[in-house]
Amino acid sequence: MTTPQEVISLAEQRVQARLNKDFSLSDKLRDQILALGYVIKDTSEGYDLVEKPPFEVFENLASVKVKPTREKSRITICLLVDGWLEDTQECLDALLKHSPSDANILVLDLGNIDSVGNYLNRIEKSNSKIEVIHLAQTLNVAGWANSINKLIELSNSEFCVVMDLSSIISGDAISPLVSRIDDQFVAVGWKGCLVNLEEQWRSVDDKGDGEVDILLGYLFAIKTKIAQEIPANSKAKFYRNADLEWSLELRSKGHKLLAFSQDLAVVQKRHHGYHDSDQEYREKESKKTYDRILQNYRGKNQILSPRR
Repeated sequence: MTTPQEVISLAEQRVQARLNKDFSLSDKLRDQILALGYVIKDTSEGYDLVEKPPFEVFENLASVKVKPTREKSRITICLLVDGWLEDTQECLDALLKHSPSDANILVLDLGNIDSVGNYLNRIEKSNSKIEVIHLAQTLNVAGWANSINKLIELSNSEFCVVMDLSSIISGDAISPLVSRIDDQFVAVGWKGCLVNLEEQWRSVDDKGDGEVDILLGYLFAIKTKIAQEIPANSKAKFYRNADLEWSLELRSKGHKLLAFSQDLAVVQKRHHGYHDSDQEYREKESKKTYDRILQNYRGKNQILSPRR
């Protein structure tokens, strides 16, 4: 279907309004575009125009609101979805089947790529365990850290679970992690690492279960209050190394992290967010984050867990 010229004209006017920092006009133009049946999505290249979907779409993270009637749960499973329909289906099917009864799933759909937002909308209507927030921005624009921070900000649960679509549970892998959070450990994850001191903090090593310097973002549980007080660094656009940076910031504030994988019913499938992302973007943003890690934490060995 060809986008009407009137809609394209309004979109071009909005581009100019944003360049002029006339955000009031930009919002009015966005609403006019929406009234004509289209949603404008800001991208790193400019914008995309898509037909208005049958659900509410927020322009950006700052405009996100949730329903005041949302049921409170003990655990909120936070899931970022930026396309990958088959992965989304497999991950959600497993969570619906195996996650504990006191856990709800809060999903952020970023950009409705490949109409995955439409699928999520159908699932949400048929299952009260899931709540979906639809964002016009893609993950590259909104940023990994800002996106996961928003879900945690919106959580009304005691614990939050951060996980990737590539992590597929085949049993209740959530409860064992949450049960090990206590006065000593504020976060417990499936995979963790220690900073390699011999290489001057330029790499990390998997040392198995136990206290760790870093929890990897594939699957971990954290006290919601702590995650809200000490969020992931908003400068981290890409997920890679963002979990390292967040972990070290938590440790720098005196908090301990635990890796626990014994008999945990979870496997990792292909990580599309890494393997199928734009290589130049991936390397640039990953390097920015690791450069901040070296600048802010290298040499502060006192914040690290005991070596083993």
